[in-house]
Formats: sequence, C-alpha cells, structure tokens
Amino acid sequence: MMGEVRTPDRPTSRTTMRRAIGRAIVSMAGVGAVLLAWEASVSLWSIPLYVLPAPTVIALQIERDWALLARHLQPTLFEAIGGFVIGNLIATGLAATFVYAPPLSRMLYPVAIGLRTIPLVAITPLLVVWLGNGYAPKIAIAALISFFPTLVNMSRGFASPSADQLELMHALAASQWQVFRLVRWPASLPYLFASLKIAATSSVLGAIVAEWIGSDRGLGYLIVAATFEYRVARLWATIAVSTALALAAFLTVVAFERLAIPWRSEDHE
Repeated sequence: MMGEVRTPDRPTSRTTMRRAIGRAIVSMAGVGAVLLAWEASVSLWSIPLYVLPAPTVIALQIERDWALLARHLQPTLFEAIGGFVIGNLIATGLAATFVYAPPLSRMLYPVAIGLRTIPLVAITPLLVVWLGNGYAPKIAIAALISFFPTLVNMSRGFASPSADQLELMHALAASQWQVFRLVRWPASLPYLFASLKIAATSSVLGAIVAEWIGSDRGLGYLIVAATFEYRVARLWATIAVSTALALAAFLTVVAFERLAIPWRSEDHE
C-alpha cells in the first residue's frame, strides 16, 4: 500500500514571528556588545574626546542637541524620500521599456552606467548651478544614486519569467499588458525589493552628501558645520542620527517586502 504523500509544512505565523523576534534579539545583542566594547575601550585607553568620543557621550550630545538635530533632520528626510521615489519610478519605468524595446536598452544602458561612474562630489556643484540652492539639487542627487541599482535589478526582474510561462500566456492570447501584469511584474518583485533596500539607504547618503555644498540646512550641512567648528561630539551625534535614519529607511522597505511578497519572507526563514 502506497504511503500518503505529504508536502512540508510551511511556517505558521506564530513560528515566523518567533523567529523574527529571535533574530531581532540577536542583532540587538550584537549592537550592544559593540557599544560596550567601544565604551570600555575609550575608558580603558583614555582615548581623547577629539579622537573618539564614548557612546555615552554621543548619547548625551544627542539629548542636548535634539531640537537642533530634529530641525535639520526634516529637510534631509524630505530630500531622501523625494529622491527615492523619483529615482525608483524612473528606473522601473525605464527597465519595463527596455524589456519591450531591446534596441533602446542597448542605446541607453551604457549612458546609465556612465552616469553611475560620476562621483557625487563632482556632480553636486553642477546641479547646484543648474537647479539652484534649494531642495531640487539634493533630491536630484538622491534620485540619481537610487536610480542605478533599481534599473539593473528591474531589468533582470522583468526578463526573469521562463520561456514556458511566456509561451503559456501567448497560447492563452494574453495581451502584452496582461503578460506584464500577471507574469513579469510578480516575477520582478523580489528584484524590486532587493534594489529598494539598497536605494533606501543610498538615498539618505545622497541627500546628506548633496547638503555638503552650498546648503544651510540638513544633516549634511550640520556635519560640515560641526567639523569646521571642531564640535566633535556634535559631529558624532549627527552621524549617529544619520545612521539611524538610513537604518529606519531600510527596515521600512523590509516591512513592505513582508507585506507584498510574504511567501518569499517565509522561504527565507
């Protein structure tokens, strides 16, 4: 008598949550260990403040400067979000166009690669001259740095469906839009979120770097000001807030990924 064929059980929601909490605890423990080692090293070797302040000193400086940091956080957040949205929308649209127009891909892809090789510190002054000294050049830099990873990944994602899948849709007399909506777009989602994780942190970096030149607001401006004024604790406090902003952007994308493609999250548990 043949045995019953059973498929492996998928993780339950409770199991998934338990594993997620476990990973979070491990990550927090790792960060805590690094901070403790940092604090102990500064105290043990009497490292001067101007060389490396202790984490407790940085935390106290964040508390002391919180109103200032929050005021400069807002423009950086606006620029990063604006650049993230614009860069990823353009990249996704262009990648979709490349799938249906290969000659256009061969013509424009080298241009995109060339743009990616230009250092941010070199192109930022040009954008300030062209776009003025407001939000526009900062958003443009954040968009530019978000654009390339999404273009590369989404070009691969839209081209990832197998020939069998496409032939089946052709046999069903599906339109190009139906093929895109039912096959190419779902297949591209893992590629999309992989690129969005990179773009989320890169857009914050791009906005901060853009604020180094000709700006009077933002975390990048505050970093430059603290450097020139030799306020080491404030400099590190601003760096810590910038890091927290980039981490929050990354975790936001991860949360949306779990909502959009939960089966992939379960497969990686």
